[in-house]
Amino acid sequence: MTLAEAASTTDALLAQLIMAHGAAITRYCYSILCDYHDAQDAAQMAFIKAHKKAAQLRDEDAAGPWLYRIAYHTCLDIRRNRRLYALFVGGLPKEDSVYEDAPDLGLREELIRALRILSPKERALFYSRAVEDLDFNALAERFGASAQTLRKRYERARKKLARELEKIRSGVYE
Repeated sequence: MTLAEAASTTDALLAQLIMAHGAAITRYCYSILCDYHDAQDAAQMAFIKAHKKAAQLRDEDAAGPWLYRIAYHTCLDIRRNRRLYALFVGGLPKEDSVYEDAPDLGLREELIRALRILSPKERALFYSRAVEDLDFNALAERFGASAQTLRKRYERARKKLARELEKIRSGVYE
């Protein structure tokens, strides 16, 4: 295969991935970052990284979980960079925010507020299970952990979220 053929193959794969997963990856990134503009940036960076790493993809059926892992790590990089930037510039990292143009995830505002209590890893897992309705075997493929481990993590995150929602509903934060 020539270099031009390889490039067109990876370009075709990238286009296929964007068409199949573009909006879902952006929503997934938003569920982790809680900032729509950062989520758009993360999704774009994830697709660029996927394009660069396309040769590593052995099985096209595994493209979805592979792409979600790239997106997850890209989101963590963005969160880390927020903190580092704040340290050098001074002040605190910007607070997670909800923008008017954010995607409608079908979540109420109180749930979005409560989700911020979860770590990015917990939010990613919770979103994948509760919103995308993935079973634990699919989650295991996406997160690279056993289904049993993810089931336990999900239950802990769900309980943590339930406690936070109860605080919000009872007016503790008002």
